[in-house]
Amino acid sequence: MMKNASFTLARRAAAIALLAAPLFAHAADFPSKPIRFIVPYTPGGTTDLVARTVGQKVSEKLGQPVLIDNRGGAGGNIGMDAVAKAAPDGYTIGFGAISTNALNPHIYKSMAFDPRKDFTAISLLGTSTIVLEVPAASPIKSVPDLIAAAKKNPGLPYATAGAGTSMNLAGVMFAQMTGSELVHVAYKGSGPAITDMLGNNIGVMFDNLPASLPHIQAGKLRALAVAGPARSPSLPDVPTMAEAGLKGYALDPWFGVYGPANLPAPIVKALNEAFVEALAMPEVKARLQQAGFSPRGSTAQELATLTQTEYQRLGDVAKKAGMTAD
Repeated sequence: MMKNASFTLARRAAAIALLAAPLFAHAADFPSKPIRFIVPYTPGGTTDLVARTVGQKVSEKLGQPVLIDNRGGAGGNIGMDAVAKAAPDGYTIGFGAISTNALNPHIYKSMAFDPRKDFTAISLLGTSTIVLEVPAASPIKSVPDLIAAAKKNPGLPYATAGAGTSMNLAGVMFAQMTGSELVHVAYKGSGPAITDMLGNNIGVMFDNLPASLPHIQAGKLRALAVAGPARSPSLPDVPTMAEAGLKGYALDPWFGVYGPANLPAPIVKALNEAFVEALAMPEVKARLQQAGFSPRGSTAQELATLTQTEYQRLGDVAKKAGMTAD
């Protein structure tokens, strides 16, 4: 009886090993074909710039093309849903953000994925700077000017790259802390919003700095303040919100690389090492920093922990503000 039981257990173990063998072999050979890197926003914004700059170096490191796939819509949810539903083989990864992986579940009534369960964290990419800006011809020349205009004209509209983005959150925080009433105008990406700013069709915008920086440097847009706790090296003369009078205001959007849930550890390791190495390259750092982005890789666990803690923190912020994107 014992002999038969041992034989049965051995057969089961052998069967499991046979089933697992292709997976481990596949992981060992990774990558053997192009990797699709889904950016859940339209081309031309911060995420697109970072993905293409870093993706090129990751491609060189891994010896396979990294194909950028822009899938904008629903505050990034459409693109990240495609990542969540992809096969966990490492050939589809996504450019997640503070919005898609922490804030959105609290402001969208319906979510197709749960960022706490449906992804495998791979590495941080870094943080961006949010800039508060107006057209160059605007009479608003400072944060106090904007607060005064908002108090005088309740319902003053402001643009962002989309509902539920970190820029939307920046606008909500601004309205809360100044006691003003602002109306959010959500665009499908930074590009269309900037076009309307340049055409004087909308007078205020919260944007990720890389998309707006060339227009600020060209004198077409006026930066009033940055949202982070420190000034941006790209705009050393532009104050932080706190310096401009909003004590305690600070928001640094973060971004990271995620794969589908249950990504095998050897694949996570290979991707993590490639991204961390790429982000540390002097030419990559210089290009992204010049554009207003602060690159920083991390361990997979660090990103996983950040995702969980930010999910809780931003849930509280969104609830207090009554934020909604539907």
